[in-house]
Amino acid sequence: MAPLRWGIVSAGKISHDFTTAISTWPKEDHKVVAVGARKLQDAKKFAKVHDIPKFYEGYKEIAKDPEIDVVYIGAVNTTHYEIGFMMLNHGKHVLCEKPLCINEGQSKRLIAHAEAKKRFLMEAIWSRYFPSYIHLRKQVDGGELGEIKEVNVSFGFYLSDVDRLRMKELGGGTVLDLGVYTIQVCLWAFRDAPNKIVAKGKLNEEGVDMEVEAELHFPNSGIGKIKTSALRKLDNDAVIRGTKGSITLHDFWCPVSLTDVDGSVKQYPLPKAPRTFIFQNSCGLRYEVEEVRHCLAAGRLQSESVPHSESLLIARIQDEIRKQIGVHFKEDDMYKV
Repeated sequence: MAPLRWGIVSAGKISHDFTTAISTWPKEDHKVVAVGARKLQDAKKFAKVHDIPKFYEGYKEIAKDPEIDVVYIGAVNTTHYEIGFMMLNHGKHVLCEKPLCINEGQSKRLIAHAEAKKRFLMEAIWSRYFPSYIHLRKQVDGGELGEIKEVNVSFGFYLSDVDRLRMKELGGGTVLDLGVYTIQVCLWAFRDAPNKIVAKGKLNEEGVDMEVEAELHFPNSGIGKIKTSALRKLDNDAVIRGTKGSITLHDFWCPVSLTDVDGSVKQYPLPKAPRTFIFQNSCGLRYEVEEVRHCLAAGRLQSESVPHSESLLIARIQDEIRKQIGVHFKEDDMYKV
């Protein structure tokens, strides 16, 4: 089988880590063909670091390049919808960084467009492809924890001076940046949609959330308790409790270890990479990279672990949390459900 040929949209930090993670797979499986950035010199520099043959100013050339099969979108939140639409229009498959879009209205339209174009589209919730998450799912499905009753999860760092998080015009706030991870781990454990959400938060002067506490109430009377913060470091673990016992995912958004239901600690070390990563455990991005290849080889246009329905549910929950705490984006008026 020919290698999957990738185009990289944006030359920022997450794109650096993603491209480095790709390089941990054999070249016969994955190959980065081109990178596009808003400034040509940024694309050129990125291409040199990663040994990528082509670099473009802007993203249109990535969309038009016939040698690219799939595009990774690592640009800021507010651009995901427009860039994703353009890539699908030109027949590209798309792996888009989370959040898929700013809200459910945009997400619905982008997914419908992917389905109409018969192209693969996935929100890059990389956590779910880590061996720890696969083990957790096996334990839950096998009844080892009994009935799931509570997920307790927090995610926080000092991020209040980071533009993509603090600025409204970039689709900032912890709900879209960090909250997506806390929401998805609750859904991964409960396997259901919440029927009630209660949220409170602290906003900055731009009107985006710097801290959030929310409860997701599930039909079986289970509860997901989530906390996000850009003002302080939290413990950043997820504890999944059932009637028979609990599992803890350590550094839950990218866990290379977990404490199992029997108290044993399981380790899942990551391989070495040819370049240094910027963010924690970013080598684990390699798992979602391979998931895309498997899906395309099998002719699947969505992943079973992050299906379109789940991305829409996550967007719906994010919208409701933002509504309750008073975070409103212009996209909420432009793209209604």
